[in-house]
Amino acid sequence: MKEKENKSIFLQVFGDTPQLRIYDFLIDNHFFDFPLTEIAREANVSYKSLQKIFPEMIKLGIIKKTRRIGKSNYFQPNIDHPFFRRLINIDWMLSKQSADMKYAKKEIILTAQ
Repeated sequence: MKEKENKSIFLQVFGDTPQLRIYDFLIDNHFFDFPLTEIAREANVSYKSLQKIFPEMIKLGIIKKTRRIGKSNYFQPNIDHPFFRRLINIDWMLSKQSADMKYAKKEIILTAQ
């Protein structure tokens, strides 16, 4: 598994665990559906770890099966699920706060010159 060079603000704040990496990937790509192999690869999680975590996410309704192509089932986050909707909101607020802080730092540097 290759290490991500730049962790998202979501992972920086909440920690870097396989489950949080899966959520982070799905938050960023919540309009699309993916097979398990692609979710594991893009989230930088082993397929075996994903197989342990995913059934509970499906059981809770956070993830839903969207279609089947060949032998592969495709999954997508359930954006109507209150938990997942809150995760999206938290991610957006963290991103906005981070951008605001970077902007403020640039303003301080520019005014100091």
